[in-house]
Amino acid sequence: MDDKPLDDAAPDAPPPAAAPGGAASSTSHPPHPPLSPEFRRRAAWAAAGVFVLALVFGGWGLWRVIAPASGDLKGQLASSEASVQRLREQNDALAQRVATLSRSDQISRDANRDVQRTLAERDEEIAGLRADVAFYERLVGATAQRRGLSVHGIRFQPQGDTAWHFTTTLTQNLNRGSVSSGGLQLQIEGTRAGKREVLAWSMLRQDPSAAGLPYSFKYFQQVEGDVFLPEGFEPVRVQVQLRPRNGAAVEQSFTWADSTRDSPLNGADADAPPKAGG
Repeated sequence: MDDKPLDDAAPDAPPPAAAPGGAASSTSHPPHPPLSPEFRRRAAWAAAGVFVLALVFGGWGLWRVIAPASGDLKGQLASSEASVQRLREQNDALAQRVATLSRSDQISRDANRDVQRTLAERDEEIAGLRADVAFYERLVGATAQRRGLSVHGIRFQPQGDTAWHFTTTLTQNLNRGSVSSGGLQLQIEGTRAGKREVLAWSMLRQDPSAAGLPYSFKYFQQVEGDVFLPEGFEPVRVQVQLRPRNGAAVEQSFTWADSTRDSPLNGADADAPPKAGG
């Protein structure tokens, strides 16, 4: 047998065990060599490129999310503006309708007021005609009471501080067809400064030579005139004096209160005479 050297160990022999303490054996792999600057620069550019791509992709995704919402807002705004315009048009139309209805209502009210006034005037005319008929029947009717010259009534209306306008109605039906004529004067009794005072016709007319107001009629006549009362004078009673051309004088008295409020001369009574004389 040939002798082999000891160095020529079998290839299948296990490697020598690691040295105690964890030290690497002389047969372990050597460490990686350090990276070169060029490689590091390329790696940095690659990372930057990836980051930029990520930003671009993220921005594109955000735009895809926001852009439709922005379009929806514009559409909603346009729809809202259209709704506001429609509401304004409807409001204008309603306002015009309200104005038309208000005008129509005002016209109806005016027309109704005119109708009511016309009806009131017609009622007043009818009442006046009825009063005239009643007056004529009492004066000249077949059953009318025969009376001579008399004063049917008198009414005073204020014309200023001291001036008064009076209207008196004279009647007679005793002598039918005959004319009664003469003059009319007034006399007013009252107080001034706590004392009784009587104002004659000349004082009431403020004319010392004032003549009586003339009258001439067959059945009735209204005689009108003006009188003036002194300041501080408080009238109490009015006396109407008739001085016919033929026959005795006639005197009739009326209270001032009855002469200055609504009386038969106003057409408020069946005895109210018509305006015209006869």
